[in-house]
Amino acid sequence: MTSYLLAHDLGTSGNKATLFVVDGRLVKSTTAAYETRYFNVNWAEQNPQDWWQAVCDSTHELLETSGVDPRQIAAVSFSGHMMGCLVVDRDGQPLRPHILWADQRAQAQATQLNERIGADRFYEITGHRSSPSYSLQKFMWIRDHEPEIYERTYKMIHAKDWLVFKLTGVILSEFSDASGTNALDLNALAWSDEIIAASGIDQGKFPDLVASTHVAGPVTAEAARQTGLAAGTPVVMGGGDGLCGTVGAGCVREGIVHTCLGTSSWVSFATDKPLLDHKQRTFNWAHIVPGMYCPCGTMQTAGNSVSWLKREIATSEVEHAKRDKTSPYALMRDLMAQSRPGSNGVIFLPYLLGERAPRWNSDAKGSFLGIKMETTRGDLMRSVLEGVAMNLGIIIDVYREYGYAIKDMMMIGGGAKDDLWCQILADVWDATVHRLNYLDEATSMGAAVAAGVGVGLYPDFTAIDQYIAVADSFEPEPDHIAAYEPVKRVFDQCYQALLPVFPELGKLSESR
Repeated sequence: MTSYLLAHDLGTSGNKATLFVVDGRLVKSTTAAYETRYFNVNWAEQNPQDWWQAVCDSTHELLETSGVDPRQIAAVSFSGHMMGCLVVDRDGQPLRPHILWADQRAQAQATQLNERIGADRFYEITGHRSSPSYSLQKFMWIRDHEPEIYERTYKMIHAKDWLVFKLTGVILSEFSDASGTNALDLNALAWSDEIIAASGIDQGKFPDLVASTHVAGPVTAEAARQTGLAAGTPVVMGGGDGLCGTVGAGCVREGIVHTCLGTSSWVSFATDKPLLDHKQRTFNWAHIVPGMYCPCGTMQTAGNSVSWLKREIATSEVEHAKRDKTSPYALMRDLMAQSRPGSNGVIFLPYLLGERAPRWNSDAKGSFLGIKMETTRGDLMRSVLEGVAMNLGIIIDVYREYGYAIKDMMMIGGGAKDDLWCQILADVWDATVHRLNYLDEATSMGAAVAAGVGVGLYPDFTAIDQYIAVADSFEPEPDHIAAYEPVKRVFDQCYQALLPVFPELGKLSESR
């Protein structure tokens, strides 16, 4: 009888349930959406019950449409959005809405930790900067502003941890998600006594940590009734979505680097130790592959910059596409292709939501520079793709400073479907860009492989080789490499020149 692995990828906007044959073949996937509540300028919350409903609905639909007998599912596992904060009582019931990774309310708490420990020491312990993006600072905010909730809190966990609990009745977390809390000693893979003491949080409120491949328990009878799974099916912890995606891009051994070109974008790879950048431009995760780490640099608006471009500038292409029942992106791409490398002197700074790596500047703003009378819409559009490529290129150059050659780049994510963008990336980075066969399922694949390793179907994470293959490769073109060299220099000069202006621009928008 054929065996299957079920992966749930809990994203920001919905849960994708995907079924794989144990030999790596994709059977089917389905998505159930849920809402995020954005309010108070930079707050973002979700209702955990919506996640559970999405898991139940997507599992039922997947089983019904695939015709797979639930008893054939060898294991279930999860990937989930990271750096959030969910507080639960002793019965595992959420005490308040989940605070999402994008929530920035805990600025004061992040500053407190930096002042008490020091930025350098903090980075040395955790592999990250102290930031309101992380779980610990959010938990401190709950303690400071909702003390009655804090007192009732049994454990602070993450989204996928709670879904594991819903299936098994067991509350645990694992190392990859823990490395997104700002409370993990990355070298010891244990909660940091020093940081937690400085935070003032009761360390007993943090969950026990296990490996991503740990079998948390079997699906309970009640969970089976609600999801349609077979009672007794093993549930494997899985990991944070970024790390599961790293596995899905093939980064399970040293020497393989990947970029995920999605709404946001990052560059990451696997190493046997954290990479601590002396300028703290990049950060580090605990990998879901035992004994490995993932240096990473994440920019805020990659695909989001293109989405903004389509919505606000490519309005005629959108209208034509509606009329002709074609893709507005195809029409935009035709215009971009008419512009040459360097976009005829137009520079786009892709900082529409401030920036994380490599700038770490929440005041940074998106900008077009170098516009002239002869500038075309194609120049403007192409410069957006190039601006994202330039910013990611700075992250890549950080790794090159530390001796990583990076001549090949594995690509996943929706943006990698665009041939022109892949070629621009290859030319700007002077690296061969390899587009993988599955661009949208990489994260689910990582969770599926974790499940397979956890129940002994795979000896290790190199089983991902059964899932993925290179579909296309884009070689850097020598004349384009040369053309982009001065563009890269001017791109950085533009950012540096605008540093004193960005905060003033922010004041202008606040005063409206």
